[in-house]
Amino acid sequence: MASTAGQVIKCKAAVAWEPGKPLVMEEVEVAPPEKMEVRLKILFTSLCHTDVYFWEAKAQDSVFPRILGHEAAGIVESVGEGVTELAPGDHVLPVFTGECGDCAHCKSEESNMCSLLRINTERGVMIHDEKSRFSIKGKPVYHFLGTSTFSEYTVVHSGCVAKINPLAPLDKVCVLSCGISTGLGATLNVAKPRKGDSVAIFGLGAVGLAAAEGARLSGASRIIGVDLNSSRFEEAKKFGVTEFVNPKDYDKPVQEVIVEMTNGGVDRSVECTGNIKAMVSAFECVHDGWGVAVLVGVPHKDAVFNTHPVNFLTERTLKGTFFGNYKPRSDLPSVVELYMSKKLEVERFITHKVPFSEINKAFELMLKGEGLRCIISME
Repeated sequence: MASTAGQVIKCKAAVAWEPGKPLVMEEVEVAPPEKMEVRLKILFTSLCHTDVYFWEAKAQDSVFPRILGHEAAGIVESVGEGVTELAPGDHVLPVFTGECGDCAHCKSEESNMCSLLRINTERGVMIHDEKSRFSIKGKPVYHFLGTSTFSEYTVVHSGCVAKINPLAPLDKVCVLSCGISTGLGATLNVAKPRKGDSVAIFGLGAVGLAAAEGARLSGASRIIGVDLNSSRFEEAKKFGVTEFVNPKDYDKPVQEVIVEMTNGGVDRSVECTGNIKAMVSAFECVHDGWGVAVLVGVPHKDAVFNTHPVNFLTERTLKGTFFGNYKPRSDLPSVVELYMSKKLEVERFITHKVPFSEINKAFELMLKGEGLRCIISME
C-alpha cells in the first residue's frame, strides 16, 4: 500500500447528495493525510442509526454532498506528519470521537470527552486546515463525524483511530467502534452492577442489547428488558435478558411496575432510547439507598427531565455517559480482546450483510426496523 503514499487516491464512495435520497456510488478523489492525520483503507463498515438520522436531516442542519459512515474497520494506508503511534498496515477502528492525549479530559481517568476531538456533527472538514480531503471533479465532498467510512479510502485524525489486534476479524469487530461499545460500556464502566444485581434495560435495540450483554458479563441475576415493541423480546433472550416489560401493557407508570416486580426497585438501570419519559422511568425504578441509573440515549433538544428532588435525597444516583466512557485509543483495543477471548459475542449483533454496491439496502433494512447491524463489505 506504501506505493500510494503521498498521492491522491481515486476510489468508490457512496455519496449522500441530498437529504433522504438514496446514496450514489461515485468515483471520489481522496487527498493524502495532512499533519496528525492518517489515510485508511476501509474493509468493512456498518450502518448505525446516527447515519440515518443525519442522512434524513429532519431535525438539524446537515451539509451536503457528504460521505456518511462511522462504524467501521480497516487498515492504515499512509500517515501524515507527526503521526508516530500508527503505521501503514496497522489494523484499526476509526471512531467518531477522539483522544488527543493532551487535554484535561484525556489526562483525567474519569472522562473520555476529549476537548479537541469530541464528536462534532456539524463539522464537514478536517481540523488541521478546515478543508475536505474528498473531492469529485475538483469540488469538495464533506466529511461526517470525522470518519466518512462509506468510502473505500478515508482520512481521519490520528486521535480518532484505535489500533487493534491484527488477528481480530475486521468483519466482526467493526461494530465495536460505535453502538455496541456505547451500550456495553454504559453498563460495565458506569452502572457497574455487582454479581447478583438486578438490572433494567430501557430500549432493546442494538445499544440496549449491548447494555444487556454488559449486565450478563457482570453476573447480574435479573436483567429486565423494557420496550414498547414486544417483538424484540424473543431476540433479547439471546443477550441474557431474563424478563420483559412492555409499558403499554399496564395502566400505571412502568417504573411502578418494576419497583413492584423487584421488591423496591432494581439495583441498576440503563436507558438506551433517548425518550424523556423512559429516562425518568429508568431513574425512578432504581432502589433507594444504592440504585444507579445511567442515561445513554440522546433526547430531543427541548426535552426537560422532571422528577421530584426526594428521589435524589433518598440516595438514588443518576449518571450520564458518552460512548460508554471508553477512551477510543486507550480502551477500544481491550473491548476487541473481550471478543477475542470469547467473553463478548459480537456475532449475535450482526443480522445482515451486503456488498458495498448494495449499501442502500442497509438503509432500507434499518428504516423498516429489521435486524440489529448490517455489515457492508467494501470488496
